[in-house]
Amino acid sequence: MQHVEFFHTAHFEHRYHRKYAEGVLAQFIDFFWETDFDTMWHQYPDGFSDALFPNIGYTYLINLGTPFVMQLEDDHYPVKGDGFLPRNKAMICHHTPGNRLFGIKFKVSPVLFQKKINFREYREYIFPLAYLIDRRVVEEIKAASNFVQRVRIIAAYYQHIIEQHSGTLQAVSVVTSVLEQCSRTNNFDMPIEELAAQHQISSRTLQRYFERATGTSSKQALQLLRIRKAVEQLVNGNTDFSWRQFGYYDYSHFYKHLTGFLTHQHIQLQQPHLKLLQGMEER
Repeated sequence: MQHVEFFHTAHFEHRYHRKYAEGVLAQFIDFFWETDFDTMWHQYPDGFSDALFPNIGYTYLINLGTPFVMQLEDDHYPVKGDGFLPRNKAMICHHTPGNRLFGIKFKVSPVLFQKKINFREYREYIFPLAYLIDRRVVEEIKAASNFVQRVRIIAAYYQHIIEQHSGTLQAVSVVTSVLEQCSRTNNFDMPIEELAAQHQISSRTLQRYFERATGTSSKQALQLLRIRKAVEQLVNGNTDFSWRQFGYYDYSHFYKHLTGFLTHQHIQLQQPHLKLLQGMEER
């Protein structure tokens, strides 16, 4: 059995704990999450898979249970410990009884303030967490008795890091401001020169900010943001949905982007773009 993001919405809504970041943390973190599969193993004694489409940012995975298998494109990675995962590729996580994961979905990471890391280098594989999160904090998270406690521990940890470096937020502030502005206005094709001028920096500097903070170019990040927002509106059955509101210049442009985003050979849902468009007229 494979549960696919956007299509098996009940599974992702009810089988995962989720807490959205608040306050200053929201500039860096989308949400905290944890699997909640205990009642499912009688139905799937041999396990199941959860498939996610590409996204911006990164996920930190902390393994609270038995080893699991992560698949990025054609590569499988047995994961026994914790991992740092770039989210710019489609991924499939193969779960079996005993698995439990806690995760932090980042827009950009506060670790930038502590270590000189170019996150563009972290695009292909799963990396260990040993030097990215204080191991004492990881052990506290693993020892906590529930999701709420784990969120409290990790939120306090990152809150402290951000407060310590409150005067060095320019790169992060610029990147998150650009993402928020383009999402709010549905203007995802604004030239990088214009975006950079709004923040009184060069386009080269803005590109460097994006690559350092998100691991992708500004164009790739904004295009992922655009198609994910369009798909979410389609899934929610918004009767006012129109590809025009996302800046696509014609239906074929939107259809090509949708097809490229949703079609991955290892995701078992056949022709997912057609299933999503069922009943939708070109308008």
